[in-house]
Amino acid sequence: MKIAESELILNSDGSIYHLNLLPEQLAPTIITVGDPDRVEEVTKYFDTIDCIVRKREFHTQTGSYKGKKISVISTGIGTDNIDIVLNELDALVNLDLNTRTKKATVEPLTIIRIGTSGAIQPSIPVDSFIASGYGIGFDSLLHFYDSKHVQNQSLSQALQTHLDWAQDKSSPYAVAADQELLSHFIDDTIQQGVTITNVGFYGPQGRVLRLPLQDASLNDKITSFTDNNLKITNLEMETAGIYGLSKLLGHKAISLNAIVANRATGDFSKDSTKTIDRLIRYALDKIALL
Repeated sequence: MKIAESELILNSDGSIYHLNLLPEQLAPTIITVGDPDRVEEVTKYFDTIDCIVRKREFHTQTGSYKGKKISVISTGIGTDNIDIVLNELDALVNLDLNTRTKKATVEPLTIIRIGTSGAIQPSIPVDSFIASGYGIGFDSLLHFYDSKHVQNQSLSQALQTHLDWAQDKSSPYAVAADQELLSHFIDDTIQQGVTITNVGFYGPQGRVLRLPLQDASLNDKITSFTDNNLKITNLEMETAGIYGLSKLLGHKAISLNAIVANRATGDFSKDSTKTIDRLIRYALDKIALL
């Protein structure tokens, strides 16, 4: 069945609407970063760069590192942008853009998020790394899709009960990382954690500048939550959306977090640029072995 022009939007050159990419410009292994300027902080280690495409906040460079073809794409901040990026990446490999039809077989992508994050447990040091075993979304993105089958509803329900979750807020959803990728990236350098994806940076993460919060004790309750030996380790703004859409679309995803702040202790990294660079180099070497 042909997909309408209003649903699958293409640019005049045939590229996908927001990312401005053609299928041949995308590698099967993709690194996502939030900041468009961070793309070059990754690709400066590449052996070759084959293409560079920019549109709005979406900056893509595709090349190779130790013989592995990789695309690096900036998503901007938040799961609203993740909805755009994940759907358009999938369209590039699993839709025929000429006929506007689905391909007969799904081609899986490998998606690795490299991003910054704040720890919520006082025992997690600034400048350490966390690989997200679960992403828990405080946004509503996944609820717009038929997605119950990829969610850990027991975990999300236990969290809602513990937090005394306000009914006016979207119900949290929990999605696991790809277990093969998680096992590949975990070693003595990086610990496994449970990551909350917030819908904003200030109030939704418990920051107070001039506006009072609906629940001033939310972060304390997040810190004290446990369920089947799982504890929340860190907060950020994209992981749960990446995990949820990747699972629904048949792709593999892992989120790697550089801890640049600790919300429980009030500490912030003295050199976050150096910390992020260490995570980039660690991730690239692990990706080369996939």
